[in-house]
Amino acid sequence: MNDTNTANTPEMPGTSDIRRVRKGDLDHVIDLDARVTGQAKPDYWRDIFERYATRRLDERFFLIAQSGDQTGDHPILGYIVGEVRGWEFGSEPCGWIFAFSVEPDTRQQGVGEHLFQAMSAAFKSAGIGTMRTMVARQNQLHMAFFRSEGMVAGPYIQLEMEIDD
Repeated sequence: MNDTNTANTPEMPGTSDIRRVRKGDLDHVIDLDARVTGQAKPDYWRDIFERYATRRLDERFFLIAQSGDQTGDHPILGYIVGEVRGWEFGSEPCGWIFAFSVEPDTRQQGVGEHLFQAMSAAFKSAGIGTMRTMVARQNQLHMAFFRSEGMVAGPYIQLEMEIDD
């Protein structure tokens, strides 16, 4: 993917394009995330925008699916955020998807698939051949989606522990 605002993806029903996020999109992304997750995180999203939409654009990608009908309540149909990372824990450089959401009213219309394919193309253009993400076990929606796109369990196991006071 180049540093222009449009990703090369097929036309989606009801949308005009998938492109890099712009400053004017941020409130819509914040709103979509809050409605889907039940938590408003404006400071988080402002930080994500600064890191993934303004610097190192050859390896950081914050893409949105934009509605072709700008008169609707939700001009942003979805977003996906990822970056090229490498060498942690011996991993060769790969693409990581760490944020993804689609407007609930437009699910099952190909928006998520087109965002996923645009991210895949962006990673490929950056010279990356492997894409990863993490999904909470109880998040069946994301698990089903990523598996339907061909993602499978990878070679690493996530470990964690509670840190006592």
